[in-house]
Amino acid sequence: MKFYLKSQLFLILCFSLFFGGTLLHAQKYNPFIEKQITLIAKGKEDNLTRSQINDLIQLREAHYDHAVEVILFHKDLLEDRVKTYQKQIFHLKKVISINKDRNNSEHILQDEIQLKSYQLLLILNQMVQQIFHALKAENIDIFEKMMNDIFVKSQSKVNALTSQNPSYHAILVSKTNTPTVKQVKQNIKEYFAIEEINADILRHISSKQEKLYRLYKYNRYHILKPILYLDHWENDMGLDKVLSPYGLSLGKLLLMVLVTLIIFFVRSVLLKSIEKILLRSKSIGHYAQAVMNDIRTPIAGLLILVNINLIVFIFNNLSKNLEWSRFFNILYTVFFTYILYQLLNSIAGIKMDKMTHSRRKVKAELLNITVKILNFIIIILGLLIALHFTGLDLTAILSGLGIGGFAVALAARESLANFFGTLSILMSNIYSQGDWIRVDNKEGNVVEIGLRVTTIRTFDNALISIPNAIIASSDVKNWSKRVIGRRIKMTLSLKYDSKREDLKKAIEEIRMMLTEHPGIATDQTSYKEHDKKSSKLVSKEDELGVKRTLLVYLDTLSDSSIDILVYTFTKSIVWSEWLEIKEDVIFKMMEIVEKNHLEFAFNTITIDQETV
Repeated sequence: MKFYLKSQLFLILCFSLFFGGTLLHAQKYNPFIEKQITLIAKGKEDNLTRSQINDLIQLREAHYDHAVEVILFHKDLLEDRVKTYQKQIFHLKKVISINKDRNNSEHILQDEIQLKSYQLLLILNQMVQQIFHALKAENIDIFEKMMNDIFVKSQSKVNALTSQNPSYHAILVSKTNTPTVKQVKQNIKEYFAIEEINADILRHISSKQEKLYRLYKYNRYHILKPILYLDHWENDMGLDKVLSPYGLSLGKLLLMVLVTLIIFFVRSVLLKSIEKILLRSKSIGHYAQAVMNDIRTPIAGLLILVNINLIVFIFNNLSKNLEWSRFFNILYTVFFTYILYQLLNSIAGIKMDKMTHSRRKVKAELLNITVKILNFIIIILGLLIALHFTGLDLTAILSGLGIGGFAVALAARESLANFFGTLSILMSNIYSQGDWIRVDNKEGNVVEIGLRVTTIRTFDNALISIPNAIIASSDVKNWSKRVIGRRIKMTLSLKYDSKREDLKKAIEEIRMMLTEHPGIATDQTSYKEHDKKSSKLVSKEDELGVKRTLLVYLDTLSDSSIDILVYTFTKSIVWSEWLEIKEDVIFKMMEIVEKNHLEFAFNTITIDQETV
């Protein structure tokens, strides 16, 4: 029976495709209607068994399916049929008018019944034409609503036409068998059959509207032929009974697998292409692998999300679902924001590393602040786009921010004060990252100047965070803002029994030793000035932090010692180097003191006892 059905359908399909236009003029109706009328008439025969009736019903249903497929492949077929029926209606109305003039009642009845058949078929074809036009809707929900409206309007036209039907029963049971009467009876039977076809088409389209929408979408993507082949094979194997309850089909499953394979291929190609682009870049070419390591995972996650989105799209019959679209758009925004965030920070890290090893010195805190501001902008933009996809009115939100700006400013006044404190620190160049500073009894090396706070690592390895607003309004001692000169200041205390000549000689030798010492700064010590000229009228040495003072003098006669002042500066400002130079200077001064027969004094109390 299946072979019989397929052979019949194949012949009908070929007829419709290759001879449809010609047959419209050679026959009353198009091949589809002619075949349906024949099947309806055959189904009313008295000698049919139940099995034969079921076969006829299946053949009619299959014929409907193939008719839909033919229209999908040949969209202009409906337009041609509508024009043909309009011409036939116009022609019949002229013939009826002539017969009325001749008072030919039998021919008038014959043509009037035929006219109603054509009018009914015109309404039916216009309805189907409108339904196929409605298939362009974005999603199936919109299509179903439009189709229901089309059904209602079309059925109201059909009711208006059929309500004028007189009773044709007397004619059908009439014993008169003239050729004209026989044709009238035939026209009446065909008219009733067309009424039945109209009802069947409404039922068929209503029951298979999801499939119709899916096939139309497949046709738009030029994959209808293989999908139809799979659907027919699926029906023959009985797989449709297993898959259809879950909203699936063999075509859908294969499309999902195909899309997954394509995304997997695109993933590898895309990552390699991005890596090649980065390698060709002059500025970050050597760091391409590092950048790829930072963005590889989010890009792979984005492609997985695209894959899931396409699978859902295929499952929904290639139609957009508003809720799902919003959900995926929000996720896309999150991934794109994260990728841009990772890319920015990765490139910023590379640039900072290159600047660290280059001769051009750029303040690291400026780069950090810039990157943080850009990160903040990226996150805010991503948040606004995500809110837009949720359906919120951004105009209302932004205008609301303007109204509530004053309240926000009051609530965030400390954060704003810290932000302006950051600007004050950067513009006045109070300190930089890595500097050794002291603020309100808090001392250590600057780790980072943030948008809100400055973090300091103390010498006992604790981390302190100080709001920038406090630092901007406090006294800051910066030990690192100097080029030459870390001070050595000490007092050499010698005994009172020291000879004057020995003291003078020792002072002169200490002064000479310091002048010739490679680690001590003197007037002959040179330093490198900045290329950029200063616009300030200040001492260049004081601005840069250059100290080359060297003083060795007999200072005081204290209670228990003669004190020599030693006041000088080392060339290095590094603490460990300063300690090393200071130690060497002390050893050499001790050597000079011993060589000149002098001794260091210590606090003593001498008691003189008088004899009475």
